[in-house]
Amino acid sequence: MSGDEYRRFQQMLEAASGILLGDGKEYLVTSRLRKLITDRAFSGLDALIAASQRDPSLMNHVVDAMTTNETLWFRDEHPYKIFRERMLPEIAANGRSVRIWSAACSTGQEPYSLRMEIEEYRKRNPGKLNQTISILATDISSSALAVAKEGQYPHIAIRRGMNDPMLSAYFQKTHDDIWTINNLVRKDIEFRALNLQDSFNSLGKFDIIFCRNVLIYFSPETKTNILKRMHALLPVGGYLMLGASESLHNLPDYYEMVACHPGIVFRAKALS
Repeated sequence: MSGDEYRRFQQMLEAASGILLGDGKEYLVTSRLRKLITDRAFSGLDALIAASQRDPSLMNHVVDAMTTNETLWFRDEHPYKIFRERMLPEIAANGRSVRIWSAACSTGQEPYSLRMEIEEYRKRNPGKLNQTISILATDISSSALAVAKEGQYPHIAIRRGMNDPMLSAYFQKTHDDIWTINNLVRKDIEFRALNLQDSFNSLGKFDIIFCRNVLIYFSPETKTNILKRMHALLPVGGYLMLGASESLHNLPDYYEMVACHPGIVFRAKALS
């Protein structure tokens, strides 16, 4: 792969998905696209680039290959502790229906983990949290969404963060090495394809947005644009949860930081 080929691919990927691929990631491109190039009998990366620019379906396959990542159940713990100990009690107290957006949900571990936290809260607090709490889970990757919708995971994927009590309560073993999410956890989750560069107008409003470990892949300008558009979907005081290594990129007029000891969350402010 020549330097010019890599630069052309960087530009194409950013235009298609918003992902800003840094320098020195040629190995990642090679490993992620090798099978696609071989299966389609392209002579090399340049041929794939040219064909992708003519064929939106092929472009989707390229973006899919570059964006599909492994994830964990209850990843990082602090966001789920904040959800469990701060957000859910507030939701229970106000008594109204709530919408949550899990942006960049990958293969579904985040939205399913949130649903399990909701059910665990209901078990600990009988008679509370009776209202509907719906989750919209979106991702750019069609293959990741297919796994999420299926809700079936091999044992190796289950063991990335899932403890035995949760496994027993919310999964059934359906094949020798496959565990399937039960209907209680599937309830009130909608999976939908979405590129975070695209319009959010069809999504509706949310009370809580989880957008973790995806903004790090975008340029500062794209990050700011996404965060501003997410703010428009939240009420004043609505929550935004980012990844541990992500920041608000100088948007003090849009969000306030709330320290939760440990961890932080952001709340939407009224624009002046």
